[in-house]
Amino acid sequence: MAEGNGDAVVKKEEPESTEGRSPDFQKLIDLGLSEKVAVKLDEIYKTEKLLHADLDERALDALKEFPVDGALTVLKQFMESNLEHVSNKSAYLCGVMKTYRQKSKAQGPAHQSGHGPNEEKIKAILDRTGFSLDVTTGQRKYGGPPPNWEGKQPGSGCEAFVGKIPKELFEDELIPLFEKCGDIWDLRLMMDPMSGQNRGYAFVTFTNEEGAREAVKQLDNYEIKKGKTLKVNISVPNLRLFVGNIPKSKGKEEILEEFGKHTEGLVDVIIYSSPDDKKKNRGFCFLEYETHKAASLAKRRLGSGRVKVWSCDVIVDWADPQEEPDKETMAKVKVLYARNLTSDCTEEKLKEAFEVHGKIERVKKIKDYAFIHFEERENALKAMEALNQTELCGSKIDVSLAKPPSDKKKKEEMLRNREKRMMGMMSQRGFPAFTPGFSGQRGYGRGGGMGGGRPPMGRGDYGKRKFDGGHQNQGEYKRRQPNGNWGTNPIPQQPLHNNGYRGRASHDFYSDSYGEQW
Repeated sequence: MAEGNGDAVVKKEEPESTEGRSPDFQKLIDLGLSEKVAVKLDEIYKTEKLLHADLDERALDALKEFPVDGALTVLKQFMESNLEHVSNKSAYLCGVMKTYRQKSKAQGPAHQSGHGPNEEKIKAILDRTGFSLDVTTGQRKYGGPPPNWEGKQPGSGCEAFVGKIPKELFEDELIPLFEKCGDIWDLRLMMDPMSGQNRGYAFVTFTNEEGAREAVKQLDNYEIKKGKTLKVNISVPNLRLFVGNIPKSKGKEEILEEFGKHTEGLVDVIIYSSPDDKKKNRGFCFLEYETHKAASLAKRRLGSGRVKVWSCDVIVDWADPQEEPDKETMAKVKVLYARNLTSDCTEEKLKEAFEVHGKIERVKKIKDYAFIHFEERENALKAMEALNQTELCGSKIDVSLAKPPSDKKKKEEMLRNREKRMMGMMSQRGFPAFTPGFSGQRGYGRGGGMGGGRPPMGRGDYGKRKFDGGHQNQGEYKRRQPNGNWGTNPIPQQPLHNNGYRGRASHDFYSDSYGEQW
């Protein structure tokens, strides 16, 4: 304290000596890092566990913005981590910082599991296979690609989703199981940085589809620990987004152009015309992207609330993928699905147009779509090739093979989860809160198997979403409400073996090959 004038004099902290510091120490100071943080980083550099060249601008900027005490804690945690299989240390450090923030918001550190992978087993596996192991705060990735791999990454149908993994398990116990099923391309175990344990699921990509199918056959419901069974099924990368609250006057090309301005990797737009006016859409569309990553980035951007499309606040969510029927099942299908039909296109006119290509058992039209049942599959294929994207009764129609539906219980669970997501999303974005009984909602079922109760706000698997017109999976009463912004005319599933078309849950149903459960 200064004497005589009462003014407080703040004593400046003497800078620490640069003696013994590395040449990178001054670089850290010049970048604006706190001296204490720079000293700690320089000490880490000397261990060669991390080099200055390993840190990119994003990581250094994040450290600079951190409180000094927090940055020192983060660097201490980083040093205590096993970095043997970490290839991108800058990204890993950013992950540690993100986890630190999450723990701080949660008011107290999460419990960190002391159990880790068996490093000796992992080393033996890596030595035997020649694979690499890349560890980040969010996942542990084994392989991808495997040694001496040539060509593209395996495509759709080669990846298996593995769920219900005990949280304490690591890849050292999973790899030996799955490599018995086929040649592994990569295995990605999702990690929870807050606890240090896995998130309970992983993805295993095989070099071919046979490996993935064999994994489902051998390991679905496999008891990996006492009382703990795995859930394994074929994973389909989701490339499609549902977008709601778009102007009904916009056509496919306009939508493609507009959303192409805001997102990258958009390859297709799927719209469903209004049954009363083919020039109008139903207030929603589906955006198809070239990769899952492109779709994910688009979802994040469009759902941020900062992007308006034609001055509209759009609702964005994933289009729920469904498991694709196997080739053996689809090879037996002899039922065609036709959509975009006008009101003038009757069952008689449909039969007249399609029976040119072979004998038809029956035709059933519902609203603006229909199912055409052929006696012979060969004739159905001929008709599909000849009539798809041709004009019938004043409208260009889409014709495809119908698909068997997914499991009923899975479908109902999907609908419940979808409703929760949409309710939460609409609440966050300030949309009106709907009650279970609002107009157009109803009890949903598959062929009348589920009626009443609280209805889900749903959309079809990879397909359609209805807020005021019901869901595609209609029960015995195929109702639709003509009013509202989300579109009308639900497309119900159609029973294959029932002349009355008033299905029960035991009947076989078909849907179209867009992957939409109708």
